[in-house]
Amino acid sequence: MREHGRDSGGGERPLRVLLADDEHLIRGALAALLALEDDLLVVAEAASGPEALAMARAHRPDVAVLDLQMPGKDGVAVAAELRTEVPDCRTMIVTGHGRPGHLKRALAAGVRGFVPKTVSAQRLAQIIRTVYAGNRYVDPELAADAISAGDSPLTAREAELLELAADGAPIVEIAERAALAPGTVRNYLSSATAKLDAENRHAAVRIARERGWL
Repeated sequence: MREHGRDSGGGERPLRVLLADDEHLIRGALAALLALEDDLLVVAEAASGPEALAMARAHRPDVAVLDLQMPGKDGVAVAAELRTEVPDCRTMIVTGHGRPGHLKRALAAGVRGFVPKTVSAQRLAQIIRTVYAGNRYVDPELAADAISAGDSPLTAREAELLELAADGAPIVEIAERAALAPGTVRNYLSSATAKLDAENRHAAVRIARERGWL
């Protein structure tokens, strides 16, 4: 377990926390509630993935509490970069979209905590301390969902093209964006649709998202 740092007066300093969430009201309320904890100090706030990275580099927090879905770069991608750039910073994800695939991506990126946004501020404070101490905390329901969902049958390319098809774009447009031939795109999407036992690519997108594979 890492010990808290010491301030200039020789006393124990609080844990330094970075909060990143693009919903300003939620982020502000959370910062205010965490400020009530004597041993926690919110040193920076961010509204996007790139801003979270910049703030982490500048303030070197002990723990970064990251929203999963943020503009520019999602929380898991931020956590993966911080693992290299600010290795002493523990990371955790707080999300309203706790799909199984997201949990697996987060763990692979070195995230130490994964909790739903329904968690209370007091409980979140406890989890921040747990994560800082070098331990891992994953919400039990999210963990159970991840186990039951299993691994994605999709290849990386199939998942990429399904994501591009999510907004209803035609094959030609998807092909242009992916720098592939239309026939190749059609084959990948057909394969993904068959693997998911879906009626069409739009249903395949829905199924893959429900299971957290996109």
